[in-house]
Amino acid sequence: MKLSTPRWWYTRDAKVGAVARLALTPISWIWAAATARRIANGRPVDPGVPVICVGNLTVGGAGKTPVARELARRLGGTVLTRGYGGSLAGPVKVDLAQHTAADVGDEPLMLAQDLDVWVSRDRAAGAMAAAQAGAKLVVMDDGHQNPAVARTLSLVVVDGETRNDEWPFGDGRVFPAGPMREPLKAGLARADAVVLLLPADLDAPDPALVRQFEGLPVLVARLAPAAPPPAGPQVGFAGVGKPWKVERALQAAGCDLKDLWPFPDHHAYSEADLTRLSDRAAQYGAGLVTTEKDWARLPPAWRERVTAWPVRAVFEDDAALVAVLSRAT
Repeated sequence: MKLSTPRWWYTRDAKVGAVARLALTPISWIWAAATARRIANGRPVDPGVPVICVGNLTVGGAGKTPVARELARRLGGTVLTRGYGGSLAGPVKVDLAQHTAADVGDEPLMLAQDLDVWVSRDRAAGAMAAAQAGAKLVVMDDGHQNPAVARTLSLVVVDGETRNDEWPFGDGRVFPAGPMREPLKAGLARADAVVLLLPADLDAPDPALVRQFEGLPVLVARLAPAAPPPAGPQVGFAGVGKPWKVERALQAAGCDLKDLWPFPDHHAYSEADLTRLSDRAAQYGAGLVTTEKDWARLPPAWRERVTAWPVRAVFEDDAALVAVLSRAT
């Protein structure tokens, strides 16, 4: 979903953003009802291979794609994604030699660097196509609210960072009055486990947050740097669900970050955008750094001028992860 994420979504204090919350609440009732109806009326298709759904309960920024990437790497699975931002409806297997982010979306292009990835707006058709092409297991990136595909295992990824009075579910309101795709209780009722994703520099999850998932296995993972940030002063930019988290992560990793420019999720960078960023970096004598997802959307001529900083999901308890995944393998 292409939007600039409101920070007030992620506070439990209903007084923050009160006017917007009140105005948007009736729309959120309609959204929640439509989502519940779609799920209840779904007729899931079995593609004939195990399907692990890696979804979330909020609009963007939870970290489901790094988790899906890690699980597909571990299990030798094929990733299935809708391909948000791409023009191809699919089903189509991502080909790095042929496709661009404009064709298949930024996340599929990023994932295809080291995985088999299928893009399909029709999730059932995509799962069937992947299975027919030889996939032995499908990891579906997003889709917890999409009932089209029968899943063997459903994992819900939750952003576990609760610093600075942030709360991953805000005050529990559904989009657009809050960050929730559906009410928390309804979403957790269809989950087999929760992946609580923490930044690398946070010691432990908030016990109050963990208590929200009573009755479900909780797997703690950390979003850790896969490489050091670039040396020297840097100006960062990010068009992701929570760009402020990229700023925190770079600083925690030791980056000499002079500035970070936020953009809407899946933003298509124009020449003017990149020129302004380059001019800003020149003021500091700095380089430019961004996420792998953002780098995938850059024009080829700019990729040599910008460093993509990779991160990965690292699970704390490997035995607990294996126990959960054993249901699907």
